Amino acid sequence: MSRALFIFRLVTGVLLVGVGMFGQYRYHLIEKHLEERWHLSTEPASPLSGVLSASNQPGSQPDLSNFWQTWGYLENDFLETEKLDQTTMVDGAIRGLTSSLGDPYTMYLPPKEFQRSGEDLAGSFYGVGIELGYIDQTLAVVAPLKDSPAELAGVKAGDLILKVTDKARDFDEETTDWSLNRAVNEIRGPLGSIVTLTLFRPGESTEPFEISITRGEIVVQSSEVEFVEALGKTVAHIKLYRFGERTNGEWDKIVNQILARPDLDGVVLDMRGNPGGFFDGAIDVASEFIGSGTVVSQKGKYTNQDFSAKGQVRLVNIPVVVLVNRGSASASEIVAGALRDRLGAKLVGEKTFGKGTVQDLRELPNGGGLHITIARWLLPGGSWIHETGLEVDVEAQDNPDTTQDEVLLEAVKTLP
Repeated sequence: MSRALFIFRLVTGVLLVGVGMFGQYRYHLIEKHLEERWHLSTEPASPLSGVLSASNQPGSQPDLSNFWQTWGYLENDFLETEKLDQTTMVDGAIRGLTSSLGDPYTMYLPPKEFQRSGEDLAGSFYGVGIELGYIDQTLAVVAPLKDSPAELAGVKAGDLILKVTDKARDFDEETTDWSLNRAVNEIRGPLGSIVTLTLFRPGESTEPFEISITRGEIVVQSSEVEFVEALGKTVAHIKLYRFGERTNGEWDKIVNQILARPDLDGVVLDMRGNPGGFFDGAIDVASEFIGSGTVVSQKGKYTNQDFSAKGQVRLVNIPVVVLVNRGSASASEIVAGALRDRLGAKLVGEKTFGKGTVQDLRELPNGGGLHITIARWLLPGGSWIHETGLEVDVEAQDNPDTTQDEVLLEAVKTLP
């Protein structure tokens, strides 16, 4: 399998144990913007006041009698009383409230999921370091991360995960019918704690076996660079996997490496499978190539604003080509579209996902999080690519049966 295909599978197809953004954020992509910029009023005085303030009929009151009547029926009559957990029921009600808007990006995350999402964007977590998927509808190891606790303990790609045991919290369950989110939640845990996986290795083992793993800190890069010699050219191949808390520091190191190579013929900015992340991070990266002027515009409920390049332009004199595919979304589309509109940079690969909205983050008193769509973003040329995506200049796909990256080679061809 080629390196590019592996990256695409990693970012768009599965969940990393402890890296929920590659699942929860696979297509439900979160843009984080500075709260003080968008939080224009104080929090509502009651749970209903926010609803009433947005009502087209001032003074009207939503009728919650049906809600409370349903709650009472469930508490009194539902057969399996042990399943009536009030916290879970309230979480479900809030989920229903947000989902009723029909916007997949306005969502509620209960406390545990909200905590995990923050760790994901931070790029580090405590876990075992397994890329998860399914084989014949059975939870399976797609691959252990390099040098992770799972790899060091002997976990291999293709292992079927039949059961998860965590003695410290008296947990011992088979994984039948588990979702990937459930698997992430159960396998992840505190630093230094032990989780035992019951595995079956097709073709090698005849019986299930157990591997106990001590959870450690797993750090996932948001970007990296390699210098490639191809078709008589030397290029810097930057792989930008997401826009998270680690991106700025890693990006600075990459730029310094590039500036130390005066022999370069160009940069290939590879954002295939990049699901987005921090809004400000997209502006920072675009500003390395764009000297001045608008990078992206926002049209919100209360305000419209143009965001300009920050004047960094350390890579302004180096030709650039951008790689994208259907897993490139949100912040990665901002960068790709800005480089296309402002610099005429060519886009190579496949049409992008198409997410043109911005979400603000509100932390709730229960420790949960609410992501609210607050604005549309527009490219410098004025286009809104929501649900349509960015078209590429050169269509190209990677061949999984070869070891080379055909899309990268096509990008090198495209460099002037």
